[in-house]
Amino acid sequence: MKAYLLAAATLLVAVPAAAQDMGAQDNPNRDPGVSRGFSGIYVGASGGYDVQPNDGGSTILFDRNLDGRFGDSVLTGAGANAFAPGFCNGEAQGAQGPQNGGPGCRNDKDGWSYNARVGFDTQVGRIVYGVVGEFGKTNITDSVTGFSSTPANYVMTREIDWEAAVRARAGYTPNDSTLFYGTFGPSYARIDRDFSSSQSTNSFTQSGKRNQFGFQGGGGIEQRIGDNFSIGMEYVYHQYRDNDFRVRAAGPAGTPFTNATNGGTVNGTDFRRSDEQFRWHSLRATAAFRF
Repeated sequence: MKAYLLAAATLLVAVPAAAQDMGAQDNPNRDPGVSRGFSGIYVGASGGYDVQPNDGGSTILFDRNLDGRFGDSVLTGAGANAFAPGFCNGEAQGAQGPQNGGPGCRNDKDGWSYNARVGFDTQVGRIVYGVVGEFGKTNITDSVTGFSSTPANYVMTREIDWEAAVRARAGYTPNDSTLFYGTFGPSYARIDRDFSSSQSTNSFTQSGKRNQFGFQGGGGIEQRIGDNFSIGMEYVYHQYRDNDFRVRAAGPAGTPFTNATNGGTVNGTDFRRSDEQFRWHSLRATAAFRF
């Protein structure tokens, strides 16, 4: 990651001088470094690395009596907290948690992302404004695990199948070839939610998988190379509300999830994640062809 950032910074320092030289070679009657500006349609791509913020306090919440209110404690037949071993951020590596000498959880997965884009800009004086549409994929994975005293693990995971966005962007160009800009707009993603457990006594039913609206915001720098090409670096923040995925643990009767004698119900117990926002940060290299 550090090498990636260093290479990107070196590239952005070197490109403006190269762009001026190329501009002068393309048109000897034009002043060095002066280009057509940023008005027009462009198509391109971006690729980079996505990082999730630390959500180490994440847990799984329970609704034992199915009243729609989460925060109940799942109790054993003896009245003890069935999830006393606790929770950890990430995917379980065994049935027992680190509190009981188990291997704990794998860290959440950051990863590479890639997008195709098309946009349109208008330049008025030194101000540039426009809109850009993107469609792409990120390889991040975000999990949380609960450990019961059985022992057993219960893992809730989410990842992005695809993401689309339409963002406005506006910025300033000091020389018609370098653009500093901010960007913001709505986004829409397929969040793939899943659940797994190391125990098979209960049955588990998943619900609430659906596409989700969110937003993106950030900024970047773009450098023209000649009349038709540009490259740049861009930071984008992504956020989606993710609070509708449910898992129901049902039958057989008498398990901690179906014990009706200590505040539960024979119909089972619902699970959901405590962290209701799915968010991450992207640092990307961009490239575009301008018509």
